[in-house]
Amino acid sequence: MENHDTARWESAVLDGGPAHGLRTRVADRPHVLQVTRPCPPDGPGDEVRVSALYVYRRDPRTDDAPLRYTFDVASP
Repeated sequence: MENHDTARWESAVLDGGPAHGLRTRVADRPHVLQVTRPCPPDGPGDEVRVSALYVYRRDPRTDDAPLRYTFDVASP
């Protein structure tokens, strides 16, 4: 388990897709970020949750903050 007290936090911006322009902070430069959006079910279904899943991959050409994560249209 990682110790998050020593994590290196940096600013990041999401490019493309449904979260285009969203700014966030990331610890230790993860390769992939996952963004979810709730999708309420029609009719009975209180016992389940449905979410749309979007994947953003870190642009390896970005070394300085804000890090850039681009929408991966082919994932998941």
